[in-house]
Amino acid sequence: MRKKTNATASRAAKRRKDGVAARKVARARNGSGSVRQPRAVSDDARRTMRKLKAQLAEALKRVEALQALSDTDFLLDILNRRGFERELRRATAYIKRYQASGALIVLDVDRLKPINDAFGHAAGDQLLKAVAGVLSSQVRSSDVIGRLGGDEFALLLWNLSETDAKAKAASLEQVIDRLAFVFRGSTIRAGASAGVAILGPHAEAGKALEEADSAMYVRKAQRRHEV
Repeated sequence: MRKKTNATASRAAKRRKDGVAARKVARARNGSGSVRQPRAVSDDARRTMRKLKAQLAEALKRVEALQALSDTDFLLDILNRRGFERELRRATAYIKRYQASGALIVLDVDRLKPINDAFGHAAGDQLLKAVAGVLSSQVRSSDVIGRLGGDEFALLLWNLSETDAKAKAASLEQVIDRLAFVFRGSTIRAGASAGVAILGPHAEAGKALEEADSAMYVRKAQRRHEV
């Protein structure tokens, strides 16, 4: 009797299971008696997706271009203060992590204000462009040049000892001291004073700029007494 009871219960459980499975299939059907299939993407939807992807790519390009412009000096086509300070922070982080070395040179162009006053800002702009050209020709492609503002430039130079960095600063002064160009019939000469800060394992971007800037003003005072 017990065997019959167990067999009856087993058949009842199977019927319940089959009934549950049948209801699941019925819910999955689409009213027409067929199992619902994923809808195919229409041609219009594909075209819309392609258009949106193209628009997104174009927007990202514009953002990158605007970012580059925000970090570039519009007159000289080199980094502005914001862009240079960003590169200096990256450099100091790299130097700390990998025990590398480098040097920061801050260079101030002499007599820019008197030139602007005597010949106009067009002459001053031409002088700044000439100085930027000289600096670009005197450094390696891995080095970084920026304009901090007004008549002040900065250079980030990799793998230089203190002796080599100071020699490089003196060389830049000499090259710019020899710089001359004719503006509306008048010969304009420039000059420069440079200060150095060494970038070692404990360097910080802000303090390095302050140190190089202070050294530059000390050098400027020395040059006034040399004349």
